[in-house]
Amino acid sequence: MTTAPQQDLISVIVNDHREVEQVFTELESGANRDPQHRRDLVDHVIAELVRHSVAEEQYMYPAARKNLANGNEIADHEIEEHSEAEQVMKQLEDLDPKDPKFDQLLGQLMDSIRHHVEDEENDLLPKLQNSMSEEELRDLGEKVLKAKEKAPTRPHPGAPDKPPANRILDPGAGLIDQIRDRLSGRQT
Repeated sequence: MTTAPQQDLISVIVNDHREVEQVFTELESGANRDPQHRRDLVDHVIAELVRHSVAEEQYMYPAARKNLANGNEIADHEIEEHSEAEQVMKQLEDLDPKDPKFDQLLGQLMDSIRHHVEDEENDLLPKLQNSMSEEELRDLGEKVLKAKEKAPTRPHPGAPDKPPANRILDPGAGLIDQIRDRLSGRQT
């Protein structure tokens, strides 16, 4: 049995960002205007964004708080951006893709996420990379990947976003979301 190479926190987060951007680009391209296909893409990107956010809130932001001089300020700002995006995702979740508000909310979500990605990649991630050892970053990368496996796939705006509560409650919400996804045929 071969094991996957270890990924550090930076590569895991940046890889997630690139995957989400690919879906955004497809949605913007207009190559496939089929409403069901757009719904499936949006469901998929929402699931990925929720998993990503949950894992960041469980591991990356606590690491920022611990290792960076202004870590509390940075983590609080990033969590606030997550909260705002989650509100938009919640509105998009059950909206018909033919509804004009669908594209408006989707554009708002894409703008918000792109801003968030830029913040993380230009500020937070370089700071973490400079303040933590390679071993610590690899350990966090593995923890983030494991957290994403059990994370919710749907937005839960009222859920806790800081440890220890999020580490306790997120896996349960994740299990329920995964069951709901399977029963409904939702693309995640």
